[in-house]
Amino acid sequence: MPSRLIEETTPWELLLDPGGRPGAENMAIDAGLLARADRTGSAFLRLYRFQPPCLSLGRNEPAAARYDRAAIARRGLDVVRRPTGGRAVWHEHEVTYAVAAPIATFGGLRAGYRAIHARLVAALRRLGVEATLAADRPRPPQRLGSCFAAPVGGEVLVGGRKLVGSAQVCEGRAFLQHGSILLAGSQEVVRLVSREPGAGSGETTLAAALCRPVSFDEVADAVLEAFGDVGAQHAAPLRSDGPTVRASVFQDPAWTWRR
Repeated sequence: MPSRLIEETTPWELLLDPGGRPGAENMAIDAGLLARADRTGSAFLRLYRFQPPCLSLGRNEPAAARYDRAAIARRGLDVVRRPTGGRAVWHEHEVTYAVAAPIATFGGLRAGYRAIHARLVAALRRLGVEATLAADRPRPPQRLGSCFAAPVGGEVLVGGRKLVGSAQVCEGRAFLQHGSILLAGSQEVVRLVSREPGAGSGETTLAAALCRPVSFDEVADAVLEAFGDVGAQHAAPLRSDGPTVRASVFQDPAWTWRR
């Protein structure tokens, strides 16, 4: 079993937000949790989803060069640029998680990346999925396609294919890590709007791994158990007055297409 995720002295709050929110609002809430973790030393686990489905772009991606903005508009896709790094993700049939916490909680960013994924592996195994962590290996200089195109060390795999795509950012003494646990569907939308020849993906889903539909609630319950029974008893819905920053930041095309 993984060691305890959060130090005993770290205040910890669990936020359940299953109703679905637009991409800009979700990113604003996650950014707000990061700012609050830096300011107060608290730690947060949030489980949520996107409504409508959304294409999210990594903070540092050259989005205008990689993705066809006109094709995105023709398809009527909601699109947002994340505060975290990585490549594009199509958010539709999934459970999205976010952890915002002091960096010292895990002993470092890389250690936190692996520790959080270890807890997700434990959750997936509770569901009957033979999930593993990818071995450390040199990061490829360039990966075509979506966030799920190729794994890097510490990511969650099933049968050698990515089931969870994650990204990080730090602010002051805290960090945010959020990512997608794929329930069903595919990342085909990323390929359809990509300007990169040969762009593809290498994901798998819980429905494929278990040969049955898997619900948001089922995965959320398993994740909360993996993050600790005591903390799970204090999980609460995210209130409308919960921690947030202005969603208008993430709605602004100047941010979405800034590079």
